[in-house]
Amino acid sequence: MLLTVDVGNTNIHLGVFAGSGDHAALVRDWRVHTRPHLTADELALTLRGLLGDDIERVTGVAALSTVPSLLREMRLMVTRYFGPGPHVLLEPGVRTGIPLLVDNPKEVGTDRVANALAAHAMFPDRPVVVVAFGTATVIDAVSAKGEFLGGAIAPGVNLGVEALSEHTVTVRKVELMPPRSVIGKNTVEALQSGILFGFAGQVDGLVARIRDEIPGFDRPDVAVVATGFLAPLMKDECRSLTDHAPALALDGLRRVYERSRIRRS
Repeated sequence: MLLTVDVGNTNIHLGVFAGSGDHAALVRDWRVHTRPHLTADELALTLRGLLGDDIERVTGVAALSTVPSLLREMRLMVTRYFGPGPHVLLEPGVRTGIPLLVDNPKEVGTDRVANALAAHAMFPDRPVVVVAFGTATVIDAVSAKGEFLGGAIAPGVNLGVEALSEHTVTVRKVELMPPRSVIGKNTVEALQSGILFGFAGQVDGLVARIRDEIPGFDRPDVAVVATGFLAPLMKDECRSLTDHAPALALDGLRRVYERSRIRRS
């Protein structure tokens, strides 16, 4: 089995794949809260608790981390607890097969690269817009050739809620769920409308601009894929979305791992 680990600023998404290539299947996946001061041993303990006896069946690890302190601990954990490998830690310089057509490719988050790789594999020969709903809302464009063209980064939904709660005395945190109407009849519903429909409108507006401005993205078959831990909350509110792929980054990690094994053989 292949263990995949996507360490984000808010969540750590883990999954195990059985099989490879076209026969690969995500068997199980979990999300745990990210703690930036986790040690390699604590990461391993968390994995053992989730995997149980299946941890002995892990033959390889593919991981990425957007948290620099955990990238170091992840490297230590993989070496210490999973032996010599083969393993892949996705970081700048690792070949993925995705050309990064931006000013400085080293600045592109590895989670964005993994998403782009998996999205292009899902929709070959079609332009794809990836909308990752996480700590930030990240909207990236991938050409029909599989080129990463860049994207837009906006504050995530939870950051918007926290900012309102912190800076407005009369506003309290509310449960994020669709209100009865876009016009709230009380403070809670007004907040729910502003947050959910406001962020949905932001996404739809940015996707529309991408489709208007980037050559080739005016095609009717453009895929707009939602991913990230907040995607289940937003996917039904954004009119521009066409698909939901909750394990997109994990699948991208799997593909990087398989590519690296082919190159080694």
